[in-house]
Amino acid sequence: MDYSELAETYDNLENTSSRLKKTGIVSDLLKKTESQLLPKLTLLLEGTVFPAWSDKEIGIASKSMAKILSSATGFSSKQVSDMFKKSGDYGLVAESAVEKKKQNTLFKKSLKVTDVFETLQKLASVEGKGSQERKFRLVTELISSAKPKEAKYIVRTVLGDLRIGVAQGILRDAIAKAFFSDKDPKEAVKAVEWAWFIRPDYGEIAAVAKDKGIAGLEKISLEPGKPYNVLLAERSPGLEEALKKFDKPALEFKYDGARVMIHKKDSEVWLFTRRLENITKQFPDLVELARKCIKPGSCIVEGEVLAKNKKTGKPMPFQRLSQRIKRKYDIEKMLKEIPIEVNLFDIVYLNGKELFEESLKSRREKLEKAIKPAKHKFQLAKQLVTGDLQEAEKFYKEALDASQEGLIVKNLDAKYHPGRRVGYWLKVKPVMENLDLVITGAKWGTGKRAGWLGSFILSCKDGDNYRECGMLGTGIKEKSVKRGDITFKKLSDMLKPHITERKSGGVDIKPKIIIEVSYEEIQKSPNYSSGFALRFPRFVSLREDKSLSEVDPIDKLKRLYDMQKGGR
Repeated sequence: MDYSELAETYDNLENTSSRLKKTGIVSDLLKKTESQLLPKLTLLLEGTVFPAWSDKEIGIASKSMAKILSSATGFSSKQVSDMFKKSGDYGLVAESAVEKKKQNTLFKKSLKVTDVFETLQKLASVEGKGSQERKFRLVTELISSAKPKEAKYIVRTVLGDLRIGVAQGILRDAIAKAFFSDKDPKEAVKAVEWAWFIRPDYGEIAAVAKDKGIAGLEKISLEPGKPYNVLLAERSPGLEEALKKFDKPALEFKYDGARVMIHKKDSEVWLFTRRLENITKQFPDLVELARKCIKPGSCIVEGEVLAKNKKTGKPMPFQRLSQRIKRKYDIEKMLKEIPIEVNLFDIVYLNGKELFEESLKSRREKLEKAIKPAKHKFQLAKQLVTGDLQEAEKFYKEALDASQEGLIVKNLDAKYHPGRRVGYWLKVKPVMENLDLVITGAKWGTGKRAGWLGSFILSCKDGDNYRECGMLGTGIKEKSVKRGDITFKKLSDMLKPHITERKSGGVDIKPKIIIEVSYEEIQKSPNYSSGFALRFPRFVSLREDKSLSEVDPIDKLKRLYDMQKGGR
């Protein structure tokens, strides 16, 4: 397939707002694509060349694109930068510059989808001295060979900013429509979705769907080294309410850490977050513990990894641990600075067999047999099986006294449903739950704060859209973003590259930066598009571990509003 055909499809998608029409466009493209190309094409439609769980990155920053476009088109870096200032989109700059190109290439060979895909994948493996120059050269060659529209989307893909509005839900529905048009639409979508829960790679799923049908999707299974979408907990208004939900409740500490999937096959160990990030390289200490403490030859277990104070051994907040999750260099130094502890609570795969259909009670028993605990390092999560409220309250207090977030109340009879909040696990926390929201706008500061982005507009998710729900102006120091003893770079500087429109008094900002926010209460408000306003929102932390799909939805605000005394 010529890349020009894909570029035309991108253009149609970018100019189509209807979700149904987008689904149809993608479906038609998938239907006529040969099986061997489907995995590559589907990833490109997601704006990437690596599955979500890969630790590989293209590794070219937007600030480098002016130099690349200058080399590819003959315009000076200053001319390219001036064009960018006007449009705010290097993709549009590339399209315009290639159209006006000074260095015309005769007898230009048509770019193939495979050419673009494989070249962009190659960028991730270019390392060592002079690697940036070699990367620049590869991208320059691609753009030099591209037509204007092709150049636009190559540049956007390189920068991870495709802008065609193809979310995972559209891909799911398009695969079902393309290959199962003779089936009940709901059943077809359900089959594709289940496969994605187990193997979150729509490229692989599309190829299986085309060649092997629904029966093939049903055979997709867990495989050590490839992550899956984990079972998620729901919020409960209180401990008593949570206990009443289940005939056989089991209570576990809700640790203030990061959920981790630990995959083991013989001596190989892989670590993934709930967002499917591969963090194996960042945690060599955890890899070694898994090798020593997991007895079966192959299995997948889940737990919570905590940061610990190296002097006192006491747990530290999640933000301390996030330094290790994001660290790419000086990993040995971080091992000493931030030691860890892992508390395991589930096992979903054991010696070639999935355990989804087994009850939590059975899975816990298997987990206990599979682990050789190392005290305060690699151990089972604290658990209490009881329906007695007084006993549960004592356990709850114990968790809070241990500097943990609260409890998870689980149904001992329940199976494991990957990728869903299905009411099997309930979170119990002592305060109104913080929200993870995305910044979609800001007001310019005045007086001494002139030139800084001041108050930030917060938004929740509503399907594929974002709805405003408050204005944040407290808890942030412009000299730095500080939480506890952790200092981040200026939040204002982080937001400026994502400004999409400047207007009187403020700016619109592309949804990119997610922050955790606390607040006093949620009120009804006609002033924000969500219909709700957070009262006295306060900055808690950057959530660099979260993706846009995990921005809290408007339904959550409605539910939290109803849980408040005034909302009942």
